[in-house]
Amino acid sequence: MLFDFLANGSVAILVLIVFVVLTILKGVRMVSQGEKWVVQRLGKYHQTLEPGLNFIIPYVDMVAYKVTTKDIVLDIPSQEVITRDNVVIIANAVAYINIVQPAHAVYGIEDYEQGIRNLVQTSLRSIIGEMDLDAALSSRDQIKAQLKHAISDDIADWGITLKTVEIQDIKPSSTMQMAMEEQAAAERQRRAMVTRADGQKQAAILEADGRLEASRRDAEAQVVLAKGSEQSIRLISQAMDGKELPLVYLLGEQYIKAMNDMAQSDNAKTVIIPADILHTVKGLMGGQLPKS
Repeated sequence: MLFDFLANGSVAILVLIVFVVLTILKGVRMVSQGEKWVVQRLGKYHQTLEPGLNFIIPYVDMVAYKVTTKDIVLDIPSQEVITRDNVVIIANAVAYINIVQPAHAVYGIEDYEQGIRNLVQTSLRSIIGEMDLDAALSSRDQIKAQLKHAISDDIADWGITLKTVEIQDIKPSSTMQMAMEEQAAAERQRRAMVTRADGQKQAAILEADGRLEASRRDAEAQVVLAKGSEQSIRLISQAMDGKELPLVYLLGEQYIKAMNDMAQSDNAKTVIIPADILHTVKGLMGGQLPKS
């Protein structure tokens, strides 16, 4: 009986020792760097354990949440956004957050990550909806600043700090991209047509200027020739003492020149020159020869 008692007593002591060791272990908590633990006492928030060695009351206190204090990267899914000029574009973003008050993050909202994603998407739709397409595509820094300002205050109530938010991609929808490509092609074709028309216009102007200059020079040449002929008639008249023979001479000269031009023409076949030039000129003058 004594042996059985001692054996039973040894077992009880051993069980007590194991219980004490487990109790001590449950009361000692070693929190890793980069984490904070949220402790509940009898189902109610009690404290937040910092990195390092911490002590809690076993069986009364319980670690309910283990929250990271490192920066968290949240991908914001792509979504369709309508601009002020009714153009559909595709936009997505990425947010960098840090949990500074773990108790607020776990008790203030059911799922803080999903909540932040919804806030970013809603704010992004609102911001881009007030912009035209061209402004939305070229104002990423402005969108980023407005987006950060819009959601920072909201997530601060959850004990979360928004480090930054970046617009990963913002582009027109596939249908709009096709329309923009067609518009760009049409604009390039229009510019080519304008350039071609300008070239033809300049060529026509230069050609007209050339014809005008040629006509002007021809007119000047005719004036020079007329003045020469006038001078020639004056000199001949002076030499012949005012008689009409110089006129006959000049008419004969012009007649021979005209015949020569007809002979050189492409349409001329045969040209007959009268042998008696003097009588021919007489006929031109009405049948009267001038007296010498």
